[in-house]
Amino acid sequence: MTEHEVGAAVRRARVAKGLSLRRLAAELGVSPATLSALETGRAPVTVARLQRIAELVGIPAAVLMSGDVAAPAPIVDGHERTDRDWRRFDDVGLGPVLAASVRLFVRQGFHATSMRELATEAGVSVAGIYHHYPSKQHILVALMDVTMTEIRWRLLDARADGGTPVESLALMVESLALFHAVRGDLAFIGASEMRGMSGDDLARVTALRDEVQHLLDEQAALAFPGVEVRTACRAIATMCTALPSWFRVDGPLTPAQVAAEYARLAIRMLDDRAPDPSR
Repeated sequence: MTEHEVGAAVRRARVAKGLSLRRLAAELGVSPATLSALETGRAPVTVARLQRIAELVGIPAAVLMSGDVAAPAPIVDGHERTDRDWRRFDDVGLGPVLAASVRLFVRQGFHATSMRELATEAGVSVAGIYHHYPSKQHILVALMDVTMTEIRWRLLDARADGGTPVESLALMVESLALFHAVRGDLAFIGASEMRGMSGDDLARVTALRDEVQHLLDEQAALAFPGVEVRTACRAIATMCTALPSWFRVDGPLTPAQVAAEYARLAIRMLDDRAPDPSR
């Protein structure tokens, strides 16, 4: 990828996330002029800085490096969005190759999908895919990174919204369930295609998944001191990750309704395990 292509991908990701040039520059600790030069390909981007940008825009560095970042949605009422709402689901920023991969991996599985089929579905050449992704596993890893990045920032923002430890835990469960209800395609791939990865990629994605479980465990321990939360929290996480197997957006419940109900069930499950102070 050229510096111009990487810079253009950074700009698309920034605008899609609703960050102004000045805001992202401040977060990076650089001047707006420096960031502008990076986005226009007039200045190189270091690996460390690209990793930091990836964290701030919520798109994996590998995707930014590939340039496979979709153009942002139109600006509403002439204003860029500068807030971030874990209950809101905008375009996740997948480019044509990753979007096509999601459709095919859900429809027929990772191993049964060929690069030629991906190229046809994405409307690009096979060589065009290999230009961005050296192998099919690189595509799967990019999708896993997108999935875990989305889950993690939503979980952390939901936790921060809580006024008490119990409320924070309930909001975290709600955010996890909401993601699996709304982004069922990405969640399904994340749950069913781990076997398609190996080596360092598998270890890294596994660690990211473990971190989500640890965040739930830690918050549950704060919310219900003295309660053994490990088993209950694994049951809670499992019921959230199983949502794509049965939930349908055109069914009787909305994603918001099922997520709120899951949060209530989770708190009830842990509360029932708490010791009775009257005894």
